[in-house]
Amino acid sequence: MMKLFLALVTALFLSTHLSALKIEDASKDFTREIPKQNVVVSYYDSIKDAKKAVVNISTQKTVKQADIRQMPFFNDPFFREFFRGFGDVVPQDRVQRSLGSGVIISSDGYIVTNSHVVDGADEITITLAGDSTTEHKAKLIGNDPKSDVAVIKIEQKNLPFIKFADSNNVLEGDVVFAIGNPFGVGETVTSGIVSALNKSGFGINAYENYIQTDASINPGNSGGALVDSRGALVGINTAIISRSGGNVGIGFAIPSNMAKTIALALVTDGVVKRGYLGVSIGDVTADLKEFYQNKSGALVMDIQKDSPAQKAGLKRGDLIIEIDSKPVSDASDLRNRIGMMVPNTNISIKYIRDKKTLITNATLTKLDDDKVASVSGERNLFNGLKVKEADGSVVVIEVEPNSKAAQKGFRINDMIIQIENMPISSFKDLNKALETYKGKKRVYIQRNNTIMMVVCE
Repeated sequence: MMKLFLALVTALFLSTHLSALKIEDASKDFTREIPKQNVVVSYYDSIKDAKKAVVNISTQKTVKQADIRQMPFFNDPFFREFFRGFGDVVPQDRVQRSLGSGVIISSDGYIVTNSHVVDGADEITITLAGDSTTEHKAKLIGNDPKSDVAVIKIEQKNLPFIKFADSNNVLEGDVVFAIGNPFGVGETVTSGIVSALNKSGFGINAYENYIQTDASINPGNSGGALVDSRGALVGINTAIISRSGGNVGIGFAIPSNMAKTIALALVTDGVVKRGYLGVSIGDVTADLKEFYQNKSGALVMDIQKDSPAQKAGLKRGDLIIEIDSKPVSDASDLRNRIGMMVPNTNISIKYIRDKKTLITNATLTKLDDDKVASVSGERNLFNGLKVKEADGSVVVIEVEPNSKAAQKGFRINDMIIQIENMPISSFKDLNKALETYKGKKRVYIQRNNTIMMVVCE
């Protein structure tokens, strides 16, 4: 009966959202074949239609320049004398331009791209594949920085659009193609394979469940398509790991299923309404495995007061191993699964407590930033870092994408154990250290069994 109820709720949710935007799925009837000898393998026919659905995105935004007269050094007599001959120093705003890619998902002009491609843009301009001379002004429909997905729209009809693959069917070793506009050189296709699945913990976005690929993804590819050998969309290219900024064969794409769910929500509501369980979670370390029958899952570190988790009877120390009969691999997996569900969804939770396997049910409520910010014992730190006091330690629970904290390399579940010469085990220690050490300071963090040091201010 419960499964039937969930199926009806899911069907109702999809029908409501699909009424606003129809996204066509690729055929589920397909086979994988190994090429024969003495045959030239070409994917031209497979990807030619997908290539037509990838657009170039050009954005511009005005960046306010600081008034030099408000800078501290301007009060110094030496600098005041230096600037005397220049009269009033008037700051000039500058226009920042950037390039990215997007994917047409409907014939009437809806386009999905990365949030960071269009975030803060005053103007968004689209050029279609094969027509670099005609520009189309785009309107921002919705933006979800937590997943790095955005939807924009141009007023055009009968556009070529891409078909979505089921990213749950993607396997390591599948041949994939990245389509985009790297470095502004025009439409480009690069090939590779799926290197890994369900990659997370990079601190790039709040919700991470990346497909990793060695297909070349370079600046300007962001928001473009990652397609399979049929030309069906398996992901939205979003990030690379590189010390130089160029491709080194480690690229990441947002799975198509996640992109579809978020795009539908943005078109329908303008925002993503996420489910809220109310648990602080972490991963099972090697020395804890024996306490949980060597199972993988999400370890409950804390329960928020009056949350769905508390009402369901969950407690600190429980290991959540399944949601709706599907295994939970780690904390990131649970966070993504709950975050992709809508409020009022009823879920079944299987967990381990005291070496016993138990099952409970919870009805998710709505996650909002105000609720998260008001949780007792949380505070912001080091520009983009949110930490929580838990079990005699200060633990990172959120890293804002593209923040200074993310650039420093902080990750969720890192423990801040020392600042300069002061050990940190509570907010009291943290506050004392921050009062004692101003400006730049050495911060020691523990990640699993490794101690690292970063410089923060």
